Amino acid sequence: MTSKNGTIITQMYQARQGRITPQMKRAAERDGIEPELVRQEVAAGRMVVPANVNHKTLDPIAIGRAAAIKINANIGNSSTTSDIEGELEKLHLAVQYGADTCMDLSTGGDIDAIRRAIIADSPAPIGTVPIYQVIAQLEKDEEWTGDDLLAMIERQAIQGVDYMTVHAGVLVKHLPLVNNRVTGIVSRGGALMAQWSLANHRENPLYERFDELCDIARKYDVTLSLGDGLRPGCLADASDAAQFAELATLGELTERAWERDVQVMVEGPGHVPFDQIAMNVERQQEVCHGAPFYVLGPLVTDIAPGYDHITSAIGATMAGFAGASYLCYVTPREHLGLPNAEDVKQGVIAYKIAAHAADIARGFPGARERDDALSRARFGFDWEQQFALSLDPETARRMHDETLPDDYFKTAEFCSMCGPKFCSMHVTREIQRTTGLGELPLVEVGSKEG
Repeated sequence: MTSKNGTIITQMYQARQGRITPQMKRAAERDGIEPELVRQEVAAGRMVVPANVNHKTLDPIAIGRAAAIKINANIGNSSTTSDIEGELEKLHLAVQYGADTCMDLSTGGDIDAIRRAIIADSPAPIGTVPIYQVIAQLEKDEEWTGDDLLAMIERQAIQGVDYMTVHAGVLVKHLPLVNNRVTGIVSRGGALMAQWSLANHRENPLYERFDELCDIARKYDVTLSLGDGLRPGCLADASDAAQFAELATLGELTERAWERDVQVMVEGPGHVPFDQIAMNVERQQEVCHGAPFYVLGPLVTDIAPGYDHITSAIGATMAGFAGASYLCYVTPREHLGLPNAEDVKQGVIAYKIAAHAADIARGFPGARERDDALSRARFGFDWEQQFALSLDPETARRMHDETLPDDYFKTAEFCSMCGPKFCSMHVTREIQRTTGLGELPLVEVGSKEG
């Protein structure tokens, strides 16, 4: 943002001036890392702290390879389903179960009212795709212009949106590269930008007017999420010429945004065979100069409609381990319909597992402490502690209590899986109690001590 006296106060600008902002300090505290590390990474562009100056309820987070992996939950209505209370329910569930950010992708009803309610209620950073609202609010047969899109971007920035997906890298010269694809252009924003360019015989207005876009972002400290408008929509289209041509353009735009002290993330592919995921992450990090990578999934198979929160969480774990900083969840209803509240919960849980597993695998400090604590509680048959440490305590308790509901079984040394005679942990504890092995060092069979 530029204040009345002309001072730029974006997180990136402040970091480059050697200042640790309250937002950086809080983000560092939440991840258990040093504030100076956050400042250095934000200054270098390897980390972002999305924090629109108009989002008053924000509890800031850091997104970057030096931070814990973050997850995003998409919410928002459609032209066939419009309900503010329903969207707030999704928001609250997403935050409750661990979403670090939420994107409002509303395309119907009173979009401004929905967004105002979401931002006012959300401690998590809120993102949008501004082109959706531009298209949704067009009158019949009306066409939109570059001015319309830039005006909408500023309108949403004033509302307090912390980060925005902008498909500025879909260029006219890239479009012939999608002709042989199985699924063409699957990004809604990418398809809309391509359609406009072809209809108007003009280059992408977000690319042509990228400096103006950056000026708006800088004014309100909006983080730009450079959208992957030509991402693959199936395994057959993964890692193709169209995807990587756009990625090269996003690398160029990343540097242009940094020149204006604007924070940037880069979005990545949605469908990628498992063996190509690490290569995709490494390529983005090289081409986009270390800017945080924000991936949708990726889905590692196309044959599981109804279970794509699982197919994508598998890919997301690998992407996180390979260096992606930010994972956009996929719900069970992906490709099938608008997610409801339960779908949001299932998507968030799947992605909390993926992000946490990746953090453990890459050795993020303290990542495994909760796992070890739960394991100790499990071996000690401390059922209440097991529930409390679970990602979803209510579900863990419900599943246990469906077969053993009485309070007695909250201290029992077995569950209904094995019962009292076949529980291996119970048998082990009995061995320890009767032989003292739990208090003595174990020795190899055949040794002199044995």
